[in-house]
Amino acid sequence: MTDNEHWQWQEPGTAWKGVGVYHVTLTVPSRKPLLGTLVTPGDDPSQARVERTALGNAIVEELYVMCRHYPVIRILQFCLMPDHLHAIIYVTKRMEVSIRSVVRGYWQGVKKHGRAYTLSVDAELNSATMNKGSENKGSENKGGLNSGSPNSGGLSFPFHIFTERPFIRPLSRRGQLQTMFRYVQMNPQRLATKRLKPGYFRVQQDIEIGGRRYDGVGNVALLTERRYDVVHVRSTMVKSAEQGDNQPLRDYMNSRVLMARNGVLMVSPFISPQEKMVMQVLLKERHPIILLTSNGFSDYYKPADGLFDACAAGRLLILSPWLYDGGKRPVSRAECMALNAMAEEICKALLEM
Repeated sequence: MTDNEHWQWQEPGTAWKGVGVYHVTLTVPSRKPLLGTLVTPGDDPSQARVERTALGNAIVEELYVMCRHYPVIRILQFCLMPDHLHAIIYVTKRMEVSIRSVVRGYWQGVKKHGRAYTLSVDAELNSATMNKGSENKGSENKGGLNSGSPNSGGLSFPFHIFTERPFIRPLSRRGQLQTMFRYVQMNPQRLATKRLKPGYFRVQQDIEIGGRRYDGVGNVALLTERRYDVVHVRSTMVKSAEQGDNQPLRDYMNSRVLMARNGVLMVSPFISPQEKMVMQVLLKERHPIILLTSNGFSDYYKPADGLFDACAAGRLLILSPWLYDGGKRPVSRAECMALNAMAEEICKALLEM
């Protein structure tokens, strides 16, 4: 797409048939690495790439089939991982069907590749069983692999490459597109980093601090530092700035950065825009932080963007007092207050150790 082309953004709540940009993710059931193999030359994550299997190549080819079937669709970027597929799809004109129907059609289209994969695996297993049977004379082969016998290991059931509920997200805010380009592009590198440094990305449970238990991702050694303080921008500071007196807010935000430069580790949920600004400076200057979050961690959780790089470098610990909830809504005011109180509690407990 050239700079002269005009983006039209999908507004929240509008129909899914209109012009817009969408991030689509389809995942292999049980996250089996059927689509490719991650290769990391010289253990350098920046060189990581995915070498596709024959099945993976077929999945990619099906994307182009989808585009030929729907000429108003363009694939701006995609990334095939060993166990999932990311695609950024641009709908250039209003369609008669929704993007959900289009992706559903793609899901149906790849089913034939699943059937072919099933047959090929069945044939290999049958061949191996027959060879083994010929070596063991007198043994009886009770039912072939396609018989569906529990002992046969057959794959005669219908095989779906992807789960039936693909993730589809409209990119409705400016700035999201470039962020998503980077996210999709960096997938192999991030997977390689996680595999090379598994300790920093493994979900660690029951981390006890001040009598409270947390789940965490990142460098737990950050809990052994000597100095801690919170980042908590009070509403009174924000209101004062809105009324023209921004000095208290500026002084407070600056003080958090100056303290970090002097070796104080900052602890916060970093919820408000002002707190997020402080966090971005801390990340940019490579200061360690402890981040509290309102949701727990899924089995395949990984921090996003700058947090990922900080985690890989051992400069980040993310803590959550709550279990993961896949349907969780945005953080509530009560949760914000609770997380800020926990940040204070953590600092106090660690300073007393």
